[in-house]
Amino acid sequence: MQWAQLLTTQRYGHAELTPDEVGRSHFHKDHDRIIFSSAFRRLGRKTQVHPFALNDHIHTRLTHSMEVGSLGRSLGIRVGELIADELPPWVTPHDLGMIVQSACLAHDIGNPPFGHAGEYAIRDWFSRHQDDQRLEPLSELEQMDLQVFEGNAQGFRVVTRIENHLFDGGLRLTFPTLGTLLKYPWGVEHAGWRGKFSAFCSEHEILNALGRDLGLVSQGEGRWCRHPLAYLLEAADDICYAILDLEDAIELHILGFEDVKQILLLLCGDLEFDDAIFASQASARRKISALRGKAMENMVNSVVQVFVQRYEAIMAGAYSGELLLDGDPLVREGISTAKRVARERVFPDTRKAELEVGAYTTLGILLDAFMEAVYEQNCKGRGGLGYRSQKIISLMGIHAPEADWPLYDSYRRALDFISGMTDNYASYLARQIGGVGL
Repeated sequence: MQWAQLLTTQRYGHAELTPDEVGRSHFHKDHDRIIFSSAFRRLGRKTQVHPFALNDHIHTRLTHSMEVGSLGRSLGIRVGELIADELPPWVTPHDLGMIVQSACLAHDIGNPPFGHAGEYAIRDWFSRHQDDQRLEPLSELEQMDLQVFEGNAQGFRVVTRIENHLFDGGLRLTFPTLGTLLKYPWGVEHAGWRGKFSAFCSEHEILNALGRDLGLVSQGEGRWCRHPLAYLLEAADDICYAILDLEDAIELHILGFEDVKQILLLLCGDLEFDDAIFASQASARRKISALRGKAMENMVNSVVQVFVQRYEAIMAGAYSGELLLDGDPLVREGISTAKRVARERVFPDTRKAELEVGAYTTLGILLDAFMEAVYEQNCKGRGGLGYRSQKIISLMGIHAPEADWPLYDSYRRALDFISGMTDNYASYLARQIGGVGL
């Protein structure tokens, strides 16, 4: 792959290049378009890990995305400085930082309400209805697309289809930002046991066009290697998960500071820091913040070092590892321990489990109502709709499908509407539809 092609200023949805503006580059425009989008703003009311947390210090999708963006910018600039001689003349190391930051800000923009519980709820609903007449008209690949609903793929759809310019380029971001956003540049047929992919059937054409125009290495039909900067996005996201989820668990009194102190010390590696605070009367919040900076510094150093070491494989589209796990052994051990602690002590938390079960019920009510209305409209036409289905369709506003559309496209539009909801609005609308709100 060549940086001149990987960093083109061509913008999706524009036939011609737009001119630079005073004070900001093409890639700064991407950042601003994401920041000012409604979909980004709604992340402030979407669950990161803990639904409906009463503690205001707990991360939402918005605060998580902003922190990932901050780390992503640092990683992009650091890598950009090391490969500056290979960059095209219109790109600086700070532009690389801006590209990675923009993609990081958008990396969760397609996640449904209630975090991963929301993803699982949508998947389960379609899996339970796989023999239903409502799914029978769909192709096998279209059914798989719905049964493995993926926040990454929905995010790609949001920025290329839905937000701002509806089905006319979306946010109209540059190709490099879109390429960096594609953590899994393939469709559901290549998702594997982890169920990870970045493009629904409806966006396959866009995915393939991006792959060709960016010069990504083809790895088979509908499957591309990652854009080199996508590895930095993944690393920034993983760094935040490793540390900030532990902070949230302490804030919610699920874990104590001593429970996570050794994990953070591992993540700090051999960097020196002032440990006098551990003997002080400082709060757990203050103590963990004292370690956070050093841990992040060490992990960023490790990621940059691995990127340089694996540079040739990355540029050849042959690297399949994770920068964070292929570096400092202490970091790898710390992340493994953090995941084990989360799996054994954080995720089984009773209140979290109760709220996630409630999220299943909430999304089940919405999916029952909207999918039935969409199917009825597809079968009977707009004029044959019952009163309830008419009202359900009208709630979708600009997302409402037309009666003569293919059923798969109509279901996709209903999922655009449901997955775009905040936790609060999804709960409110489920109560209203279920009659509890009365």
